[in-house]
Amino acid sequence: MPAALITGASRGIGAATARRFAAEGYDLLLVARGSADLDGLAEELREMGRRVETLALDLAQSEAIPTAMAELLGRGLIPSVVINNAGAAWTGPLAAMPIERWQWLLQLNLTSVFQVCLAVLPGLRQAGGGRIINVSSHAARHAFPDWGAYCVSKAALASFSRCLEAEERASGIVVSTLTLGAVNTPLWDSETVHSSFDRRAMLSTQQVADSLLYLARQPHSQTVEDLTLMPAAGAF
Repeated sequence: MPAALITGASRGIGAATARRFAAEGYDLLLVARGSADLDGLAEELREMGRRVETLALDLAQSEAIPTAMAELLGRGLIPSVVINNAGAAWTGPLAAMPIERWQWLLQLNLTSVFQVCLAVLPGLRQAGGGRIINVSSHAARHAFPDWGAYCVSKAALASFSRCLEAEERASGIVVSTLTLGAVNTPLWDSETVHSSFDRRAMLSTQQVADSLLYLARQPHSQTVEDLTLMPAAGAF
């Protein structure tokens, strides 16, 4: 039975992806900050006959990640697909951004992905390969006023993904990015995000989950370095 590890799994893209992968026969390792929504989702997926292991972990706390991930991976369910989906945003001028917020955002959107990858790489290598999919944004390629820190974090994530792919290709590990336009998720309700976009025109979490499954199913004889998914209404 294949297994997938998904971060940011309790809501939004992560929860939709967990449901989509469970419906396709994947067992799941789910990581999220809050345990209540995560526990409810896990019970729902177990009723579908899936094995589900959960970990309540705040990925903003870098020092907690290595031990927590080792404990999760030590439960005996080894993922062949790893989806780094957890992330956050902050809106406001770069010149007015508190350093604590800058460090928090870079930790969540970039460094925690690095840490999760460090945790899963030994198991993927031992298994002869696997897939790591990092959820990015079209903000990685553009400059948006008041979204500067987010743009920087996603641009760095895209570069990290390419470098990791180059280093791990010989081990059979494929690294891809899913680059997204605006998606209708709880991110827009965050206290650190202020926008007036029409959420009805955004991508749905189900569309994103379908794209993640598509990437996960690619044969190991080929690499999809990046898949870009944008709303038909345009870039916003």
